[in-house]
Amino acid sequence: MSSEIEVELEDEIDLQEPKKYKVFLLNDDFSTMDFVIDVLVRVFRKSVDEATVIMMNIHNKGKELCGTYTYEIASTKVAQVKSMAREKGFPLKAMMEEE
Repeated sequence: MSSEIEVELEDEIDLQEPKKYKVFLLNDDFSTMDFVIDVLVRVFRKSVDEATVIMMNIHNKGKELCGTYTYEIASTKVAQVKSMAREKGFPLKAMMEEE
């Protein structure tokens, strides 16, 4: 005996792409360049060359984009940066803003 149920929707479901959030690292006078590169490689999956360019932009411009993600991923990356910085005793900060 089959118990299949067929449901017909009156309206089509309107699917939308999730909002995206940009994650930035902010410059400070205490976090070492090597630590910032390590964060970019480990948290944001950048190559060492990409991380070096981003780190120099953070140093020269005050902040730099590290990636664009959905809300959950962006907030996780911000938390990972905060955790790594605390663990190593650096004040490095990340922020996210809606695209």
